[in-house]
Amino acid sequence: MTKHVLAKLEAEHQAIKQALLVEIPKEIAAAASQGDLSENAEYEQALAKRDMFQGKLVALEQRITEIASLNVSRLPKDKVAYGSTVKLLDLDSEIEVTYKLVLPEELNGDPSLLSISSPIGAALVGLGEGEEVRIKIPAGTKRFELLGLLTVHQQ
Repeated sequence: MTKHVLAKLEAEHQAIKQALLVEIPKEIAAAASQGDLSENAEYEQALAKRDMFQGKLVALEQRITEIASLNVSRLPKDKVAYGSTVKLLDLDSEIEVTYKLVLPEELNGDPSLLSISSPIGAALVGLGEGEEVRIKIPAGTKRFELLGLLTVHQQ
């Protein structure tokens, strides 16, 4: 289930490594060849770009490790977790909504997908059918009842 996310992150990882090993060193060398480095804005920008890409690379490697270690078979079979589809009742508006909890990297504009790390997604993790939850969101507080649950094992 996470294979497509890992493939996307691996491609991004390769692109950043390529930039760090080939493109950015060329930019640094070209800027350095312009003379006095103490007043060379292009040189400073190239160094800052290298540092930014190195930071991105470290963060990306950490995220790849986290996702690769996700063992879907160990997710609960009766509680909300990654990959679960949840049917919720908004207790304030009486409107029913259905979401599938996904990793942030899987969001694609589909309104039925909900990031597991969003305030609502994180608050739903560990709930069982029939339970209620109060969630603080930027717009105030939302109250939901979990009406239905399909875990990753049931889909």
